[in-house]
Amino acid sequence: MPYVAVRTNRPLHATAKWRMMNSQEAMETKTIIDVLGGRKVLGGSVKTRDDLTHLIRKGLPAGSITALAQKLQIGNGVLSRKLGIPQRTLTRRLSQQLLLTPAESDRTVRMARVYANAVEMIGDEEKAIEWLSTPNRALGGDKPLDQLDTDTGARAVEDILGRIAYGVYS
Repeated sequence: MPYVAVRTNRPLHATAKWRMMNSQEAMETKTIIDVLGGRKVLGGSVKTRDDLTHLIRKGLPAGSITALAQKLQIGNGVLSRKLGIPQRTLTRRLSQQLLLTPAESDRTVRMARVYANAVEMIGDEEKAIEWLSTPNRALGGDKPLDQLDTDTGARAVEDILGRIAYGVYS
């Protein structure tokens, strides 16, 4: 196939930056899918951010909470409280293989995203879990894991992880 030069109004560095961001987005989505149980739990149709968004709106399988709890090394009961899902409701959904609500699914994916981000920034799963479970001065002495029940708290935790990645004291 012959080489064809295509002229665009977009600067070359903008195209490279877009490709880099697109690549990071795909990697982040794959990591979140893996944290939530991968193909075994979510099914094979989830590959892109749009697929994940559609699944959140439809509702994640309840088994994704079990997969996330295993990654975080906490029990389903502890995780259900952090996600705002009554234990009996979660137990019923797990036994009947039901779906989470879109709001519960969104909170579950948010927690999986922050966990995946912590593992990437800290570089080790065990250390990331320890960091998420340890009181942090930058959060007023709260544990990062306890902040993940709100979007604002999750953003604060991700901000601290970003500072850690760039070597800023946190």
